Amino acid sequence: MTKTTRSNNGPSRRSVLGGLGAVGASLAFASRGRAARQPTTQPYGADFRVDPLETVRIAFVGVGLQGGSHVENFLAIPGVDIRAICDIDAPRAQEVAGWVEKRGRPAPELYTRGETDWRRLLERDDIDLVFNATPWQWHVPVCVAAMESGKHTAVEVPAATTLDGCWQLVETAEKTRRHCVMMENCNYGRSELMTLVMARRGLFGEILHAEGAYIHDLRSIKLSNANEGLWRWQPSTLLDGNLYPTHGLGPVAQVLDINRGDQFTKLVSMSSPARGLSMWAQEHLPESDPRRNAEFVLGDMNTSLIQTAQGRTIMLQHDTTTPRPYTRLHHIQGTRATFKGFPDRMYVEGRTDGHRFESIDAYRKEYDHPLWTRLAVQAVGAGHGGMDYLEDYRLIESLRTGTPMDMNVYDAAAVSAAVDLSIRSVAEGGMPQEYPDFTRGQWKTNSKLEIVG
Repeated sequence: MTKTTRSNNGPSRRSVLGGLGAVGASLAFASRGRAARQPTTQPYGADFRVDPLETVRIAFVGVGLQGGSHVENFLAIPGVDIRAICDIDAPRAQEVAGWVEKRGRPAPELYTRGETDWRRLLERDDIDLVFNATPWQWHVPVCVAAMESGKHTAVEVPAATTLDGCWQLVETAEKTRRHCVMMENCNYGRSELMTLVMARRGLFGEILHAEGAYIHDLRSIKLSNANEGLWRWQPSTLLDGNLYPTHGLGPVAQVLDINRGDQFTKLVSMSSPARGLSMWAQEHLPESDPRRNAEFVLGDMNTSLIQTAQGRTIMLQHDTTTPRPYTRLHHIQGTRATFKGFPDRMYVEGRTDGHRFESIDAYRKEYDHPLWTRLAVQAVGAGHGGMDYLEDYRLIESLRTGTPMDMNVYDAAAVSAAVDLSIRSVAEGGMPQEYPDFTRGQWKTNSKLEIVG
């Protein structure tokens, strides 16, 4: 949800502790012994599906920058009816509702009576899907309540920030038999989906290692006085680990068939010193801004290593506070070939001339994912190079055809769990952390993700 309060001096330390302190405490001191859980009585797995919906009736909780972008996508996708919008920023909610009316559709009902007005929205019986684009601390509460009210839910990343939160999502989805989808747009990047096709066709040989990252200079965004700057800097004063693992880990997990033949088993993590935000605050914020004196504990570079049940390894990195160009790494290493992203390049033994990378252009036509060949034109102009449109399209297509989701609740939990596990590992000096099996053994027999056309 977007915030309405704005101050030239920035949020105070008191607002940090009052607004996010409980979240920080739960992240830092999440209960132990949560790796093994008993299954619910109702069957639910990777192939879970529901009856087709002719029209998907959507309610939005949070229509800030990212939530608003999704609204624009859904207005261009057939079979969607936006019924309600909830946000504590009433003018923004009215603005986004106006986009719906400009398309000649009925105005969605607005819910703007404070940060818990979404509970009133959930009393409606004419909503199929609740789209949750709120700050992190609201992801689990809104999703759980939505499923308990009989609605499917889709949530921005990460789906949860604690192991308990991950289990809550899994258990509630199983109990209510409702979808809980994490909207990891990077899973739909053109190159990321291309490497999935390459892996399925055996180009890499046996995949042994992968790398993913979220390296994005967010100093000016985290310390701005608008949008994400009103809350996203706060976790950096409380937590040290990988707070945003899903952009790098989601596409890698997809290629490695995590929860569909392999599984994360353990994670180790360590962080560099925290310097970037403090330096930026000192150099750019006015002397009256209390954030100049904030104690930032989030290490500038966090590096985690994950091992899988098949013995494969993953390097995962997070850096949002140093002056570096954007990258998600996306590296896939097999016994016969390697792909390395940002910039995209390829080496295939016996096909690439010399012992150096070559351009990926020669491989795009052969290995382009059919989703991109089908939807590239429609995706032009959509967020993040078009991959936002593809993820929104697939969400609606799965609901309208009654087919399994590309990323289900178990995937959301597995990828999001890296937040809590990395924080634990850093706090314990890099000690290994056991990865929960959210599928409770189903990963051994779950079918692989289909290459949908």
